[in-house]
Formats: sequence, structure tokens, C-alpha cells
Amino acid sequence: MPIAVDIDVMLAKRKMSVGELAERVGITPANLAVLKNGRAKAVRFTTLAALCEVLECQPGDLLRWETDKAEEADEAEGADEAKQGGGVSPR
Repeated sequence: MPIAVDIDVMLAKRKMSVGELAERVGITPANLAVLKNGRAKAVRFTTLAALCEVLECQPGDLLRWETDKAEEADEAEGADEAKQGGGVSPR
């Protein structure tokens, strides 16, 4: 997924455990682990706001966009085909 979650970075900076953060935010440690490990499909703004309040940070400190690895592989494959004459050459 192109959105990476850096909660573990902020936890380390704040010297806080996952359990303590979950308790202070008001979510289960299991749900926090899903979010922390990048397996969540969505996050509520209220949860994000609570995380930011407890960790004293901005949403951008917790979430960042990365290029999609599959997308990069497709682009690289297309570039290889073009080099080998399988692609369309610009004129």
C-alpha cells in the first residue's frame, strides 16, 4: 500500500509502549497493531487526531506516501521492453 505508517517511530521518540498508547488513545492494542503494521485499510480522523494529541505530533509525522512497488515494477518492465525494441520509440 502506498501509505506507510510511522507510529513505531513516534513511539520510540516518545519512549512509549504500544499498550500505553492504545490505552491513552482509547483503542485496543490489537487495533493499534493493525494500524502500526500497515494492515489497516482506513483510519478515522478522530483516531488520527487522538494519536496526534497523545504523541504530540502532526498527522504527517505518522503517515507518509510511498510509491507503489508493483507500479514501479511495471514501469521498470516497460522501460526494459523499450530498451530491447519491444516498446514504442519516440520520433
